[in-house]
Amino acid sequence: MAIRLGDMAPDFDAETTDGSINFYDYLGDSWGVLFSHPKDFTPVCTTELGGFAARKADFDKRNAKIIGLSVDSVASHKDWQNDIKETQGTALNFPLIADEDHHVADLYDMIHPNANDTLTVRSVFIIGPDKKVKLTLTYPASTGRNIEEILRVLDSLQLTANYQVATPVNWKDGDDVIITTAVSDEDAKTKFPKGFKKLKDYLRITPQPNK
Repeated sequence: MAIRLGDMAPDFDAETTDGSINFYDYLGDSWGVLFSHPKDFTPVCTTELGGFAARKADFDKRNAKIIGLSVDSVASHKDWQNDIKETQGTALNFPLIADEDHHVADLYDMIHPNANDTLTVRSVFIIGPDKKVKLTLTYPASTGRNIEEILRVLDSLQLTANYQVATPVNWKDGDDVIITTAVSDEDAKTKFPKGFKKLKDYLRITPQPNK
C-alpha cells in the first residue's frame, strides 16, 4: 500500500552496516530521511551515497538523521563502502539497511513492478519527529537525486511546522515567505512584526520569521 503524506511512517527492525536497529529508536526525536537504492555496486547509487555522506553535517545541523536502504546484504554493503570511499572521497557515515527479504521495501512501497519487480526505485521519505511522513519523492533508477533539493525541502518543512507560513516557488532558506490564508491581516500584524506586502487578499509576502 502506498505511503501518503500525513501517514505514520511504518516502524521496523533491520540489520544495517551499523548493526541491528529499530527505526523509531534510531530516529528518536529527530527528523528522518530514509532513501532507497536499487542495488549495490551500481554507478548512480555510488555517487549518491558518497554525496549524502559528504553532506551529513548539513543534515545534522537540521536535526535530521539519514539512513539508506538497498536489497543486498550487510556483507555486500560493507564491500561496497570501499568503492564509495575510493571513488567519491567520503566514507559512508550513516547506516545502510540490508533488505534482502524486501520487508522494508514492501512496507514503504519501494518496489514498483512496472519499473522492476525485484529492485527498489529511488524513494525518499522525510519523516517528522512525530513519526509522520512529511514528504515523498520517487525517482527512476536512472536519475540521481539532488541533495540540495532535499535539504531545501527539509528547511521548508521545519519552517512551516513552526510558523503559519508557506514557501513560494524556488524558495530557499532566508528568502521571503507567504503568510497562510488562515491568518487574518490583523493577526498577521502581530504574528509577523517585520511587516508584510499584500499582493492579493490571498497572497501576502513577509520576511522569513526565524531570520
